[in-house]
Amino acid sequence: MKRSIFALALAVSGITGSAANATTILYNDFSSLAGLQVNGVTKSIHGCAGSGDGSTCGAVTDFAGNKVLRLTNNLSQSGSAFSTAAVSLASDASFSTSFRFRFSDIQNTGADGIVFVVQTVSNTAGGSGGGIGYAGLGNSVGIEFDNWNNGGGDGNSDNHVGIDLNGSVSSVALTNSPYVLDSGVPLTAWIDYNGATDLLEVRLSNNNTRPVAALLSYTVDLVTTLGVTDAFVGFTSGTGAAGADHDILAWQFNSTFNPINEIGDVPAPGALALLGLGMLGVGAFRRKRI
Repeated sequence: MKRSIFALALAVSGITGSAANATTILYNDFSSLAGLQVNGVTKSIHGCAGSGDGSTCGAVTDFAGNKVLRLTNNLSQSGSAFSTAAVSLASDASFSTSFRFRFSDIQNTGADGIVFVVQTVSNTAGGSGGGIGYAGLGNSVGIEFDNWNNGGGDGNSDNHVGIDLNGSVSSVALTNSPYVLDSGVPLTAWIDYNGATDLLEVRLSNNNTRPVAALLSYTVDLVTTLGVTDAFVGFTSGTGAAGADHDILAWQFNSTFNPINEIGDVPAPGALALLGLGMLGVGAFRRKRI
């Protein structure tokens, strides 16, 4: 089913909303990176000008013709992309997000993966390749999708999903992925944090249907972890002696606990501030199946 939604507000430089006036970030594709701050090698991949303001960046097209956010594309790299402005989460730090991603053009067995990150440091944050671009990033929570075995901290697995805190890639919770992360097939992740119960849940599928059961769950007080509830949200990636094209194909983020069924299903526009739709102008967009 295709649905058209008319945007009442489109922020090229970023808009935030209060808990009562929730913020949604939505990119059906990445034909535009407006609303993002692009850092590290990601900035050069997209040909961004100056400091990496996403509105100056060019589009990258993958082998299937999709306009993607390409975080890394070669060996020994790190890159990141975060919301230009800090997003005001609910007072209990609740949020829901979903994104579609793909690892392709595998080099030397492939590595190291991507991390979805909520952090309060800055919109230019990002670490080294071996730490998936996340290592050392304090006051943060990261959900890693990692296809490299770094030993005990990775559960001796080269195909796993983990929950990381405060820039450590020794995951506090970890499980093997039911899908091969570097198969070149798009995967969809759903991540929800309910601040009322302190429960963080991760779901993963090789299609657009949200699984009933969580793949991974962990109880954590994110208000204490983050320190404040104004946070930058986005992605990091890194590579080392092995690499890949690490692409985000589509992304939605809700600043409250409001689980997403399918990317593009948004609450009533009156309750939102839209940070990005992959287009430059007020108007309609159509959800694209990838």
